[in-house]
Amino acid sequence: MAQVVLENLYKTFVGPAKSQPTTETASAVVDQSVLRRINLNVQDGEFMVLVGPSGCGKSTLLRLISGLEEITAGNIYVGDRQVNQLPPKQRDIAMVFQSYALYPHLSVYDNLAFGLRRMGGSRAQLLTEPADTLIPNAELDANQQLQQALANRQRWQTVLASVTRRLPKGLRYLASADKLIDQRVRSVAQMLQIDALLNRLPRQLSGGQKQRVALGRAIARNPQVFLMDEPLSNLDAQLRTETRAQIVNLQRQLGITTVYVTHDQIEAMTMGDRIAVMNGGQIQQCATPLELYRRPANRFVASFIGSPPMNFLPVQVSAPLLITHPDFRLTLPEPWADTLKSYNGQTLVLGIRPEHLSLSSPATKNLPVKVRRIEALGSETYLAVQFGQETLQVRAEPDLTFEIGEELWLAIAPEKIHLFDHQSEAAIFPQVVDES
Repeated sequence: MAQVVLENLYKTFVGPAKSQPTTETASAVVDQSVLRRINLNVQDGEFMVLVGPSGCGKSTLLRLISGLEEITAGNIYVGDRQVNQLPPKQRDIAMVFQSYALYPHLSVYDNLAFGLRRMGGSRAQLLTEPADTLIPNAELDANQQLQQALANRQRWQTVLASVTRRLPKGLRYLASADKLIDQRVRSVAQMLQIDALLNRLPRQLSGGQKQRVALGRAIARNPQVFLMDEPLSNLDAQLRTETRAQIVNLQRQLGITTVYVTHDQIEAMTMGDRIAVMNGGQIQQCATPLELYRRPANRFVASFIGSPPMNFLPVQVSAPLLITHPDFRLTLPEPWADTLKSYNGQTLVLGIRPEHLSLSSPATKNLPVKVRRIEALGSETYLAVQFGQETLQVRAEPDLTFEIGEELWLAIAPEKIHLFDHQSEAAIFPQVVDES
C-alpha cells in the first residue's frame, strides 16, 4: 500500500481562443487553466472521494495521478516515489473507468487476466517470500512472484499455453506464471461473485456485471492505488446503492489506497473516509463527511454538501447577537458575540439547512412563507416555499399534509445557522469555548 501526495499541482491545456477574427494566419492560442494549486495528501489505505460539479477538474486530476495526462507543474508522489515522469504502467496504479473499458472480443476471464499477463517486471525491488492469496499484507510478494514467473517463462511455454487454452481443463498446458494468473483471476471472480460468468463476453453481461468485471480487473493487479472515475454513473438507482456498499466493503477488506471521483454528493458522503470538494479547478475543502456538513469552509461547500441544498438569505448584523432581515429578527446564541463585533452593521449571508427549519406560529423571529411545491416521499416531505423573492427548501414531518398556496410560519434553529462573508463567501464561525 502507499500514500498519494499531490504537491502544488497545476494543469493547463493550450487551445484556440474562444473569440477571435478569422484570418489566413495561424489561429491564436490561449492557456486554459484546468487545475490550480492542488495540494492533497491521501493516507495509506484511505478512501478519498473527489466531488464537485461537472467541469471542476476532478477527472482530469485522476488522469494526472494515473499518468494518462502530463502535469504542467507540481509533483505527484505514490509511496516514496516521485512519479511525474513515469509512464502509467510503472506507477503501480489501477484505474476503473466510467465506461468500464472492457475488451469486447475477450471473455470475462481474459479481461480479468489481461493486465496480469503484461505485468513484466515493473517493480524495482523483488521480495523473496512468495504469496498466493489476495491478502493486503502480502500483495507485494504476490506481484513479485508473478513478475518473476513471467520473466522466466520460455517462448515455447507461451505458445503451448495459447494452443491448448480452449481444450478441456485436464489437457491444457499451464506454465507457472499461467497458474498464478489463473489462481488470481478465479480468486477475484469468486470475491466479486462473477465466477459463473468467466466464459461470457462483455456484450452478454448486464451493466452491474460489467461494472464488477471492470472492478475485478483492477483488483486482480494488486496495485498500490485504486483510481475510480464515476464507476456507478451508468447503473440504475437500486444497483448503485448495492454496488456502492460492495465497493466500500472491498476497499476495507483489501486496504488499498483509493481515490474515487463522483459528482454525486450522496455517494461521496456515504463512501469516503475524507472528501475533497472541488470547484473551478481548486480544492475548496478537504475533510470528513460530517465536518463538511457541520462546518463548511465557504458558501460553495455549504451549498454542494447536503440534500436538498442549504438555503441562503442576506441579513444585517447588529452587535452583539442580533441579525435582521426585512421580514424577521433573530437573536443568536452567546458564542457568536465576540465574532460578530467586527461585523456590526455589515451585511452577511445566513445559511440554514432545510432540516433546521420547522413549522411554528407567527412571531418576529419566524419566517412567513407560502407553499409552492410539495414532494411527499413517504419517509419525509420536502416543501419549496416562497419567502419574499426567495425560494426556500424545507424538510417537514411525513405525517403532515400541505396544500399548494398554503401560508406557513417557519422557525430557524439558532444553534444550527451558518454565516458567510458577503464578499469572499468564506464561512464565519462562532468562538469556540474551551471547557478543559
